[in-house]
Amino acid sequence: MPNYNKTILMGRITHEPELKTLTSGTISVSTGMAINRNWTDKETGDRREEVCFVDLQAFGRNAEIIHQYFTTGMPIHVEGRLRYRAWETTNGEKRSKHDVLVDTFQFVESSNSDQHDSVTDTGTVTNDEIPF
Repeated sequence: MPNYNKTILMGRITHEPELKTLTSGTISVSTGMAINRNWTDKETGDRREEVCFVDLQAFGRNAEIIHQYFTTGMPIHVEGRLRYRAWETTNGEKRSKHDVLVDTFQFVESSNSDQHDSVTDTGTVTNDEIPF
């Protein structure tokens, strides 16, 4: 059976992108995004909101551009793949999480242009330089 791992998300940056240089010399950036889902409850008629928080990691030129142009609250559209990581803390506790490795992203025009000086619709940035 073939496998397929593709994730497409659009939301807002939750914290300032953190730039690092890996021991291999590859540039990496870590940040997060929030994806809001709004709906009206059919039984009560109340407006509801659900927020999903996702960690993002990008490499190479993608990492440089995300670090340079994106700040907290800015909208972003990403395409990538899910990655599962598991580790053990120094206290022996087992931890795990999923995050998204960004393959491509797009700038999204902000509906609140006074809040952020955003770069809009400059196209898609791609990167095949994932270090693993």
